[in-house]
Amino acid sequence: MPDYSRSLGDAVKRARGRQGFSQREVAEAANIDTQTVLKIENYKGNPKLEVLYALVRALNMDSREIFYPEIEHESPAMDQLRLMIECCSEQEAEMIIPILQAVIKVVRAKDPVTIE
Repeated sequence: MPDYSRSLGDAVKRARGRQGFSQREVAEAANIDTQTVLKIENYKGNPKLEVLYALVRALNMDSREIFYPEIEHESPAMDQLRLMIECCSEQEAEMIIPILQAVIKVVRAKDPVTIE
């Protein structure tokens, strides 16, 4: 089994888990066969670029998890937040900044013991 099969399979499993998707739901979102997702997650898949591209997009994955698995990443929540921001248009980012600033202010003002 090539090393990339393991990093790809593990990255897809993690991303699917973060999204709360079943293998069938991932397959539908990526417009691929459920067996393809199963094979990839079991380290038996060697997907074509169009399949890999569809998976990364459908799962909103950071492709560094696949291609650079040795790099330690931040927490999954920080990775997901960064990806969401990177997918925004300039106009969307401008609209989100004051909302995010307000949310951060409220969260930081609360007692840290009650924040989970």
